[in-house]
Amino acid sequence: MAIQFGAVLTGLACAYLILHTTFAGDALAKDASVKIWGFRGPLGAFISAWGGFAMLTSAPFDNWWHDSFGLDVKILSPPHVVLVIGIFFMGFGGLVLIAGRLNLSEGAARVRLNHLLLYVGSLLLSLLMMLGFEYLGDQTLMHSAIFYRVLGMVAPLVLMGVAQASGHKWAATIVAAIYMGMWLAGLWIFPLFPAEAKLGPVFTQVTRMVPLGFPVLLLPGAFALDYLRKRFADRGNFVQAVTAGTGFFAAGIAFNWPWANFLMKPAARTWVFGMGYFGYFMRPSDYHLAWEFSAYEKTRAEFWIGLGIALVATILSARVGMMWGNWLGRVRR
Repeated sequence: MAIQFGAVLTGLACAYLILHTTFAGDALAKDASVKIWGFRGPLGAFISAWGGFAMLTSAPFDNWWHDSFGLDVKILSPPHVVLVIGIFFMGFGGLVLIAGRLNLSEGAARVRLNHLLLYVGSLLLSLLMMLGFEYLGDQTLMHSAIFYRVLGMVAPLVLMGVAQASGHKWAATIVAAIYMGMWLAGLWIFPLFPAEAKLGPVFTQVTRMVPLGFPVLLLPGAFALDYLRKRFADRGNFVQAVTAGTGFFAAGIAFNWPWANFLMKPAARTWVFGMGYFGYFMRPSDYHLAWEFSAYEKTRAEFWIGLGIALVATILSARVGMMWGNWLGRVRR
């Protein structure tokens, strides 16, 4: 209900903005707008409105899916993908809306809008991290190449894009810090609320809401990305993408690999680190699997090839992030 309320709220806000610009806006507002199907409004408003519509469409689709195929808790089921796409475009439209105003502003107004851009960027990052949660949320894969491949495909895409659009020296670091702060808040707040399983079979008796777990350590990689993109700012986009992407990749392994060792220890099974929570579907006899690394790649050669693919994916993700970030920096409508 909260997710769909967000879609309704976004749709109403964008509809008001578009209708006001079309029928009551002054000439200046109309000049700084785009025209679609006879209506005028900021480009971001049209993008966000479409995202909100896709979100609302996913609700009956999801009900039909469950009625036809039964209940599931898969993140990437077709109706959930429609929902995620809708949320993504709603958030991306918000970035476009903010950037359009940011690029026309100066002084204190520009500073405030830049802060808002970084915050919305962190929400978009959280969404994509959630999309890859089946790999990024499994601490047993943190010594496997697949973890760093998915991380490299997701995080630099947003971090580099928002950093390019913002122009702030430490934009990626700030976005990563907000993401980690929100994720930690969920880890520490959700278990405060009573809850019990309504699906079966129930193997673990749940009495409190179960959080997602400790966030991925993005701050070191984001810091390296910020430093290197500025350090090589005069070397061209390709060199920036290679150096910043490589820095993010190296820092991600350097910090997450040993951090994974700690998460496997009894000291991490507290409310602070969240390694002692299990869902209702987890058998007590399988608890130990959460504290043991699993080998996604079956051979050493496959592992090193996977890491090579992860590095290339990270660099490409950084380059694509630069492309849409530079475009966002030019938006005026």
